[in-house]
Amino acid sequence: MQCPFCRPAIEENETIILRNELCAFIPVWEPIPAGSGMIVPWAHRETVFDLTPEEWAATCDLLRQVRAHLDDRYGPEGYNVGWNSGAAGGQHVFHAHMHVIPRYADEPLAGKGIRHWLKQETNRRPGIGGKDKG
Repeated sequence: MQCPFCRPAIEENETIILRNELCAFIPVWEPIPAGSGMIVPWAHRETVFDLTPEEWAATCDLLRQVRAHLDDRYGPEGYNVGWNSGAAGGQHVFHAHMHVIPRYADEPLAGKGIRHWLKQETNRRPGIGGKDKG
């Protein structure tokens, strides 16, 4: 089965909003804030930790362009930007991709960053306290 985030699939099946030589920004069509999308490297890299230095630089360059585009088009008051890595980290497609989610002050969960959910008591591992010892 072909990876849905590798270059041929992205170019054939997705609306590419912005691109450069090493990655592309594609929209996410889920019911999350307007303008949400992902920056995906063209080359198949399983996780963020597998990116080359050149892919890191291209991703950062494209992220700046994405922000300018989203600021101009949607005018968000903030952003969540991040990577899920590995199944336990929430990664469902094992091709590295950076989530870019515009945030708006009138959202019911405005001000709740990505760590908010991780800090909930219901997310505590059994037998593990709340503070790191290292």
